[in-house]
Amino acid sequence: MTPPTPILPQHRRWLRHFRLSVLVTLATLIGGCVGWPPPRQMLIIPTATAEPAPAPNESGWETLAPGLERRVYRPGGSNILTSFLALRIDPAFYSLRAHYLPGQPLDAPGWQAALPGAAAFINANFFNPENHILGLLVADGVVYGQSFSGFGGMAQVQGGVPRVRSLIAEPYMGEGLEQAVQAFPMLMLNGQPTFERTDGDRPSRRTIIGQDRAGRMILITTNSLIGMRLADLGSFLASTDLDLVNALNLDGGGSTMMVINAGAPQIVPSFDPVPAVLAVYPRS
Repeated sequence: MTPPTPILPQHRRWLRHFRLSVLVTLATLIGGCVGWPPPRQMLIIPTATAEPAPAPNESGWETLAPGLERRVYRPGGSNILTSFLALRIDPAFYSLRAHYLPGQPLDAPGWQAALPGAAAFINANFFNPENHILGLLVADGVVYGQSFSGFGGMAQVQGGVPRVRSLIAEPYMGEGLEQAVQAFPMLMLNGQPTFERTDGDRPSRRTIIGQDRAGRMILITTNSLIGMRLADLGSFLASTDLDLVNALNLDGGGSTMMVINAGAPQIVPSFDPVPAVLAVYPRS
């Protein structure tokens, strides 16, 4: 008989974090199911100085600050237990920056403490068991990793201008970037859903970055315990009023995370700590 694998100190830390995350998420889901549909803001962690949540306008978006809006989307149908939290960002008011701690992953509160000036952030690249990112990441001009070739996509900032691009339609050729994160697959390209594979595709929590026709960046996370299949997700995004041109799937599952510090603070906690995030900062 193979002896049981010993529980190392880092594993104990992960187990404690996992249990806490599961309890928070289950409590939120149960609370939402009692009076379905679930409350507008799931997984909210208020602070003593938090302002009352702003009321949504006729479009359903809540203005958190000039150039920063929040909204919840619910696919319904066969995905009745799924909801998404969307953050819409005007690049005229906010900039994007990637942050990476190789081998030193943090949970949502940890990243929140590490990035006190960020208005919001989400998890970014996929990563290996050693907590090193997969693909390319550029943080303030410093390049980490190797670009994907022949698959995936990238959210980048070049010359101060953010955008989302397909690495199939537009391969990375080593051009200078200020910020970048990579992942896969592309969910939308030129306004159309692009991912149709069903083999191995199963419902999971998701993190997405997209760009609409007005040039605004959209950060989206699953803020429910139950998520969607990738093939269904691309079609759903194309059917909404988000008016997305391109959309990229970032790391999901247990890594799915979003923190919003503007307006009424809100946290969608991950089950797992992550080594890389993409953060939103007010322009000075």
